[in-house]
Amino acid sequence: MLSSFLGWLHDVFVKQIDFWVILGFVAQFFFMMRFVVQWIASERAKASVVPVAFWFFSLFGGFLLLVYAVQREDPVFIIGQALGLLIYVRNLMLISKSKDRAGNG
Repeated sequence: MLSSFLGWLHDVFVKQIDFWVILGFVAQFFFMMRFVVQWIASERAKASVVPVAFWFFSLFGGFLLLVYAVQREDPVFIIGQALGLLIYVRNLMLISKSKDRAGNG
């Protein structure tokens, strides 16, 4: 039983390591960092806030995850990441417009 589990771990985490898996881990790291940034900002403000960096980490991590998903030919992952990218870009556009209005008003 233990040897089967260890064999599975080796197959999943050692045999499969290539450029794409490393890219997937990097992408997942950036995607995870959006939550770290949001948590730190909220703790500092003592309220729930979503800093602009959250959306940039979302965009960059989501884009890399989309590249990874396309390479892996995973339709569920592709659709999920592609739709997320639209939301991240739209939020950054809204933030930019809001800052433009605040600067001009």
